[in-house]
Amino acid sequence: MSNTAVKSGKPVWLKKHLPRGGDYARVTRLLAGAKLHTACQEANCPNMFECFAKDTATFMILGDQCTRHCRFCNITSRPPLAVDPQEPDRVALAVQKLKLHYVVVTSVTRDDLPDGGAAHFAAVIQAIKKLGKDLGQAIRVEMLIPDFKGDMAALKTVMDARPDVINHNIETVADLYPRVRPEAVYQRSLDLISNVKKINPDMPAKSGIMVGLGETLPQLKQTMQDLHDHGCDMLTMGQYLQPTRNHLDIQKYYPPAEFEQLGQTARNIGFTKVAAGPFVRSSYRAEELFQAAGTSPQPGS
Repeated sequence: MSNTAVKSGKPVWLKKHLPRGGDYARVTRLLAGAKLHTACQEANCPNMFECFAKDTATFMILGDQCTRHCRFCNITSRPPLAVDPQEPDRVALAVQKLKLHYVVVTSVTRDDLPDGGAAHFAAVIQAIKKLGKDLGQAIRVEMLIPDFKGDMAALKTVMDARPDVINHNIETVADLYPRVRPEAVYQRSLDLISNVKKINPDMPAKSGIMVGLGETLPQLKQTMQDLHDHGCDMLTMGQYLQPTRNHLDIQKYYPPAEFEQLGQTARNIGFTKVAAGPFVRSSYRAEELFQAAGTSPQPGS
């Protein structure tokens, strides 16, 4: 495992042009007016301009202050604020104004709350589903959840609200957890995926992996195999990008051809829904991956 940081600038395949057209400014104004956070903005996602220009966003609930200190993440770690009981209704209103029919919701990790915020997740799902019922249309909801410290009851609370996908990112390989995710547990994240299937075998389970942190290909393959063995159906893989100098250094830039190989490895293991590419993130074009029937999007999608 290498610990030699990449010193050169970004390779050409990671240089992205800002999209033309769309309604980026309208989305940012709407989110600011509704006092809502997005994972796109807080994590400084490279796809933010593209997604906002297409009227899509990943809503981040439970505030913008995280109780953990993952060394890859750009979200601030400070004592969190009180839970806002009006937030579920504000998320639903934003969904209506953006005319979304597929919604991704995530959160900061809230280890300070007895249930890790599970009841609030459930309230957001219910508010969005009620909106869909009132509008006479199906609105699918993908929940990108924290590990709830392994609390099965908290996971069941979220799932009882009937989301359409449960997503929980493994993020990296087991050997890198102490350095990358010091307050998380590799096996605990795998167990969450298997618990999804124990509660509801028909619930699609999804996870994501970052590459470029010093992992080896055998370690990546083992992580894919572990996820598949624990019941994961959908897999995303993308390039880690260092948010600031205070975050973990990039050890390697994977070219598109290597992402294609990683995607094929995942399919060989048994994943039928795979998105692998430099700009892939766990919620990027989530609806397309959800709808893919036994096929995989092109790298970078």
